[in-house]
This record gives sequence, C-alpha cells and structure tokens, in this order.
Amino acid sequence: MSSRDDILRALRRAGPPPTPVPEWTGRAMRFDDPVSRFLETVTAVAGTPLRVPDLAAADAAVRGLETWRRARLTATLVPGVGRSSLDLDAVARPQDLRDLEVAVVGGAPAVAENGAVWIPGSRLGRHRAVFVIAEHLVLVVRAEDVVHTMHEAYQRIQFERPGWGSFVSGPSKTADIEQALVIGAHGARSCAVVLIG
Repeated sequence: MSSRDDILRALRRAGPPPTPVPEWTGRAMRFDDPVSRFLETVTAVAGTPLRVPDLAAADAAVRGLETWRRARLTATLVPGVGRSSLDLDAVARPQDLRDLEVAVVGGAPAVAENGAVWIPGSRLGRHRAVFVIAEHLVLVVRAEDVVHTMHEAYQRIQFERPGWGSFVSGPSKTADIEQALVIGAHGARSCAVVLIG
C-alpha cells in the first residue's frame, strides 16, 4: 500500500453517506404558444429572432443579415443556409479560426422558457470552437423542435456514443465587472436565431 492509497481510503471513509437524487414532483411550466414564447425570449436575451417558412427563406434571411453581408470570412454547418467562404475541414487548428466573422450552426431542441438552443458537438464537425470563436453566431432551429422547459429539453437530448454539447442563449454576455452588462465579452457579439416553420 502506498500513502496515496491510505489518503484516498481516509477520504472515502470521511465522506458523507450517499444520498439518492430526489424525484421532482412539481408542475412544469407550460406556454400557450411555446414557439412565440421562444421568439420573445430570444429577444429578451439580446438575440435576434427570425421566423421563416422554409429552408430557402432561412437562406435568404441569413444572407440578408447585415453581419453576413459585411463579413469576409463565413462558415455554415447547415446545408442550404448561407455559403461558407472558409473550408472548415482545411483548417488545421482552432486558433486559425480567430478571424471567423459569422458561423451558422444548427441546433435542437430549443427552449421557450429561456431562449436556449442545444448545440450538439456532433454538428460542429472537426472544430468545436466554431460557435464560440465567431464574432457573430446564427442558430438555425425548426419550429417542431421548440419545447417548453429545460426539463423537456434534457429528455430529448441523447448521445449515441460519448459526446458533448452546449446550450446557447443569445450572444455572449457578462455583468461581472461593476455589474455592467457587456455583450460579446467572451464569445459571439451577436446571435440571430432563424426559426424554420
């Protein structure tokens, strides 16, 4: 036995007894129109909601964004929405994405209560950094993927193999410094959500 094993054994003995996770028995929030509530919440978290009927209209909406029209370096991970000026597969390191201006990423589910969209890591391809390193982010979601609450969202999220994902709700923001809200502090400076359907 090593001193390391002795220490670990002592820590295990000193720990609290296992406690089962309590069952949640409360009533979940329900919205009369979760899609409308989602769009309102996206606005409340400093995002830009765009509702379109189909994929062609989503493409037109993205191409109509001021940030897209001005951008020289763009990447889209949603087939049929926008056109990449950058081949992400040819980028060797995530640091080489530092000049990426706009990234278009698909996600699901979307949550009405907080305007969050689940971005599965499997949709990001080779570079996970693409949705946090871009100056401007565009999330593409289908209306049928809007749920009422985070509880419902977690029930829909499944991993077929080890993986990861992240909820994104609006552009990056912080109010840690002097309690003043700063948008784009450590991620995208703007976030548009294109809702199809």
